[in-house]
Amino acid sequence: MNARALTCLVIMLAGCSGPGSPGPQTSERGIRTADAALESGMPQTALNVTRSILESHPNDAGALVRQGAALAQMNQPDAAMEAYRRALASDPLNAPALLGLGRLQLSAGHAADAESSFARLSAIAPNDPVAMNNLGVARDLQGHHDAAQKIYTDLLRTAPDNHAASVNLALSLSLSGQPGTSAAMLQGPGSRPDATPRVRQDLAVALALSGNPQAAEKLLLVDLSPGDAAAALAGYHALDASPR
Repeated sequence: MNARALTCLVIMLAGCSGPGSPGPQTSERGIRTADAALESGMPQTALNVTRSILESHPNDAGALVRQGAALAQMNQPDAAMEAYRRALASDPLNAPALLGLGRLQLSAGHAADAESSFARLSAIAPNDPVAMNNLGVARDLQGHHDAAQKIYTDLLRTAPDNHAASVNLALSLSLSGQPGTSAAMLQGPGSRPDATPRVRQDLAVALALSGNPQAAEKLLLVDLSPGDAAAALAGYHALDASPR
């Protein structure tokens, strides 16, 4: 759906509501429009749609989740977290709200809060690999590496091709004092010509922590400027010096 079509649909939805509350069908159309806008990279349109819904239905969890996603895309994390919290106040078992909130908490450096969100999400969806991977990351960031590695290992036992769990396990091993094992795990994927920047940078972390900063720098320079590569290496060294 292009921008003009989305805008026209927003106008039509506003015209349908009148002075009273919009009906369920109007609200559902609004949610679909917000989803289409988010997928098209148009968060302002999604925000406008959700605001229209929330004027009459302030506790609509679906609209609040889309509002949180729109605000996150617009780099307004505090407002996005508030929208997700409002969604959870209305619907405590809302999985997308817990996932969105937890990811923003991780980005903000609130790993303990993120762990709480992802633990709640995992209780709702105990076999969901996204929930479990994120829970593991939250634990790793707090230095709880054994607990994190158990999560990744359990995931890989049931789904050996889970790339996220494999990479997370390797990085966790680096952080817990086993960078050599981590580098060996990442060497193949990180050295492939079609490797993504993220995979190369994951390998660079392991190489730097295993005492091979030259190889790490060479990998980083594939995607980063010399200044950014140097800054990344400094960050990796800070990780190595942090207490475990």
